[in-house]
Amino acid sequence: MNPKTQLALWIAHPILELLLSSILIWRGLHRKFPVFFAYIVSQILIFAVLFPIYIHQDSGGDYSRYFYAYWIGAAISLAIGFKVIHEVFLDVFRPYYTLKDLGTVLFKWSALVMLFMALVVAAASPASHSPLTQAIIMVQRCVRVTQCGLILFLLVFSRYLGVSWRQHSFGIALGFGGFASVELVALALYSGGQIHPPTLSLLNTTAYGFAILTWLGYAAFKTPARDASASLLMSQRWDQSLGDLQHPGGTDSLIPMFEGMVDRAFSRTPRETEEMATRELAKKKSASQELAPPLSARHAASKR
Repeated sequence: MNPKTQLALWIAHPILELLLSSILIWRGLHRKFPVFFAYIVSQILIFAVLFPIYIHQDSGGDYSRYFYAYWIGAAISLAIGFKVIHEVFLDVFRPYYTLKDLGTVLFKWSALVMLFMALVVAAASPASHSPLTQAIIMVQRCVRVTQCGLILFLLVFSRYLGVSWRQHSFGIALGFGGFASVELVALALYSGGQIHPPTLSLLNTTAYGFAILTWLGYAAFKTPARDASASLLMSQRWDQSLGDLQHPGGTDSLIPMFEGMVDRAFSRTPRETEEMATRELAKKKSASQELAPPLSARHAASKR
């Protein structure tokens, strides 16, 4: 790879990010997505620190300063990038409070698991490898897989959640997901010996540039309103069912509660749910009447 081309692509990133941050402030999106705005600003600051160190070590300076500065910056980027996933998740599930709370708990546990795995990898890394780099690379791959999963989730369930592909949260997820997909494929090819480090660097740098351009395009346009059509009834029923599971009634038994939750979640319309509940209630009443003796028989038995 031509060093001048690599340097030009690297310098283009903070220039585009400066433009993106300006648009986010102009459109007021820095208040709606504060973590994503902090991520963009952090990338600019990391470049401002790394670039002078890179120029200095390239002209004969100490490489260790650039090494540690690069990997510390990578760790900061991963931490904020993982938090951006949570922010997008909260924006997508904003109307569904129970699902949003469940997602928050899952994200906290996943962050704890990734931190534990990073510590294990760092402790078990060979002496010839840096524990810092091994831990960060492991967390990086976990975060990239999560980013790919987020965009796949939105592509599959956007119709049920009322999320349009033109919304800002979808654009943020699309940028991260596209970049993460390219990076994971490139790492797999590099591990198999199919490509060399210069090609890997070119793919990652170009993919991240396209991610910034994607965010620029989404930030420059207004987002449409969320869809409020009948296709959202399934998501609303799941949210209500999880709420019932979280706060069950004191007199209800466990099995009917689960049955009602599944019936509400998979029924097509609320009317079908009500009709099903009415039929079940009628069956229970008829069964109780068959088991109980007639009133006249009980009256005659009491006289005896």
